[in-house]
Formats: sequence, C-alpha cells, structure tokens
Amino acid sequence: MDLLTLLKDYKQEIVEEAFQNFEPVKLQGYTKVGEERTKEKMCNLYNVLIDCVENKTLIPVLNHTEKIANERYSSGYDLHEIQTVINALEQSIWKRVFEKIEPAKYPEYLGLISTVLGAGKDNLARTYVELASKIKVPTLNLQALFKGSEGDNTIKD
Repeated sequence: MDLLTLLKDYKQEIVEEAFQNFEPVKLQGYTKVGEERTKEKMCNLYNVLIDCVENKTLIPVLNHTEKIANERYSSGYDLHEIQTVINALEQSIWKRVFEKIEPAKYPEYLGLISTVLGAGKDNLARTYVELASKIKVPTLNLQALFKGSEGDNTIKD
C-alpha cells in the first residue's frame, strides 16, 4: 500500500482515533465547539495534508495553518491546544503507517508526513505568536542542529 492510499482509505479511522487521544484532556477551545465541529476541523487539516503529499508542496499547509492561527487566536484558543490536536493527528497517522506499510517505506512516508505537519506547526506557531505579541517572528533556522551529522563533529577546546 502506498502513502496516499493509506491516508485516503483510513481517514475516518485516523481522525476518530486522534480525537479520542486528546479528547479526554478536554481542551477548552475545542470543548466549546464540540466533537463534530472539532472532527470537521481535523478533517480539513487532514485533507490539506493529503493535498501536500500528493502534490509535493507545502503551500496548502502554510496557507491553511495561517488561517487556523488567525481563527483560533481570535476565538481564544491557546496555542498548545491547536498543537496538541495536530500532534494527535500525526501520531495516529504514524500508527497506521507502522501497521499497514512495509518497513522499507518508513523513512520516505514518515518524512513526508513529518515535513508537511512540521512546516504547518512551525507556521501556525509563528503566526499565532505574531498575533499575540504584535511583532514579526522570523522563521526558525534549525540548520545548526544538523551540522554535526555529516560535518566535523569533533569537540574543539
């Protein structure tokens, strides 16, 4: 099974499981809108994920998460609530990948999922913080964290 088939075939199951994984926490903003509306919001993000994976582009998730940040900020959601929902969705997708996909495909498929949702979470957080603080937040440059993986990783005195 390929990743797109998995994402499309298991959409309802993944969204339902993700909802169950965070629902007991009773996130205040999502509790207010209720189960059906929360699942609808999760499905919207999930559809954007499918679009990004299918077309190998991050533009839809960046646009969507900017919209989410604006809507949720103005509705009084805490940033951690939104991130919790995205993390629950990602966890459920990973679980399905490990159950249904051959191990040789893990790096590619998990990389695609993590790249799309990671870019979305970063954009969402930056947009939310900009709204909350009224200042422009730069994109994170994480390149230094990966320098030692292939470069000179000796410790200098």
